[in-house]
Amino acid sequence: MNIRTTTDPITLREVPNPEQHPCLYEGDGENGVEIYFESEETKRMYIDMELEDSKVIIGDDTDDYVAQG
Repeated sequence: MNIRTTTDPITLREVPNPEQHPCLYEGDGENGVEIYFESEETKRMYIDMELEDSKVIIGDDTDDYVAQG
């Protein structure tokens, strides 16, 4: 599923006429998010942003895996 958001994640303002604004797609083509920005500046700020304490979770993707918990 692809999700489209027209709220600029930097300014938190709604982007009018998203087709006329910068966009970034994050995903694999089948599943992802399409993010619209008010300007190239806020798009660049988003791309350059480093998140603190980010974690990578590695799961077991074998066919016989059963989630516990």
